[in-house]
Amino acid sequence: MINRRHFLTTVAIGTASAAALAACGNGGSSSGQTGSAEKPVTINYTWWGNDDRAERTRKAIALFESKNPDIKVNGNFTDFAGYWQKRATEAAGGGLPDVMQWDLSYLRDYGQRNQLLDLGTVKIDTSAFEKSLLPSGQIKGKTYGIPTSTNAFAVYYDPAKLASLGIAEPTGKWTWSEFQAFLKEVGDKGNGTLYGSTDFTGVWWQFNIWLRQKNIQAFTSDGKLGFSKDDLKTWWNLNSKLRGTQAIVPEDRVTQLKPKSPFGSNVSAAEVTWDNFMAGYLADSGAKQLKLAPVPSDDPNNLGLFLKPSMLMVASAKTKFKDAAARFIDFMVNDPEVGQIFKTSRGVPASKTQRDGTTFDGADKLVVDYEKSIEQYLKDAPEPPIVGFGTLEASFGRIASDLNYGKLTVDGAVDAWFKEAEDLIKQNA
Repeated sequence: MINRRHFLTTVAIGTASAAALAACGNGGSSSGQTGSAEKPVTINYTWWGNDDRAERTRKAIALFESKNPDIKVNGNFTDFAGYWQKRATEAAGGGLPDVMQWDLSYLRDYGQRNQLLDLGTVKIDTSAFEKSLLPSGQIKGKTYGIPTSTNAFAVYYDPAKLASLGIAEPTGKWTWSEFQAFLKEVGDKGNGTLYGSTDFTGVWWQFNIWLRQKNIQAFTSDGKLGFSKDDLKTWWNLNSKLRGTQAIVPEDRVTQLKPKSPFGSNVSAAEVTWDNFMAGYLADSGAKQLKLAPVPSDDPNNLGLFLKPSMLMVASAKTKFKDAAARFIDFMVNDPEVGQIFKTSRGVPASKTQRDGTTFDGADKLVVDYEKSIEQYLKDAPEPPIVGFGTLEASFGRIASDLNYGKLTVDGAVDAWFKEAEDLIKQNA
């Protein structure tokens, strides 16, 4: 089990693989790998996120360039869905950007196809990282991703909206039925102007946490599904009585509001998602304050929670500028001033060096305090998901959306997702 207090307050002890990664230099510079202040090399960096993350990232890039005048960084971003479509197109054409923000869901897909650089062949200091986090970026002994930060699942809520409806703030000690009763109360008192939340059963990671609460692993060690159709039916039936009521934001409204979320658009009073969304939600909603509570569970001793790398930094296997890419990655994950720029908008900094150099107050302190508050419930995070998981996660949301549109029954939705999952697993066997 990951001890969050230890993680936040003590120096991490690196594993042998971490030490090897930290000590290793690259295999030698080839022509064009290094630049000068007069003639810097240019690397491309891409990330996903909203305007708030884009502004913070641009500040970090400017800071890096000021400290590394021999390297220029060409940055661009898009939303999460569009991001992976672009990466797939680039990978097919052999042209991935030099450095990329990455999600755990897609690490095995690209790493096992040798499209990502083995970061063990370049200089990146990982000595200040929690030893239990580094394996999340490793596949078969090679390091393809370095975590920038960690996050955990939580229930966001807007205390001002609850107060306006005369609803007490949640304590966070609630069962699934009590949580649903809370959403229904918000919807009923919202009188058509405020919904409870979006349909949380359409979120893969919340389903994963629900499975963990029942001591069921999502995937087996040999890359098969670890849960049954009956498990998924139970999950998608959980909200059957709430769909079509004010407790759940209608699917057509969710679509209309994109790329913002209903919670960020002040259409709902709560949202179940990762805790590092705080900065983005505040920027989108204009709320003075947002709060976090633990996710519901019918077992008060098992919330199914874990620390997940909120994102990782990776490099293209075909980059011509390995040294420059490595210096940029090292800077983005370790530099204390970068921590000051991002605070918890990427999650709680994974590097102790960056974490100790960051001052957390206001909304950022809420995120750090939330992760401290759930440390007794944290269990080891799952390994990088199976090949094709990104596709399965996307189809999970898409099929859940069809369920909310009324295009599918719960049984039909389960059959549709299982067929896609089983076909994909068979293709990658």
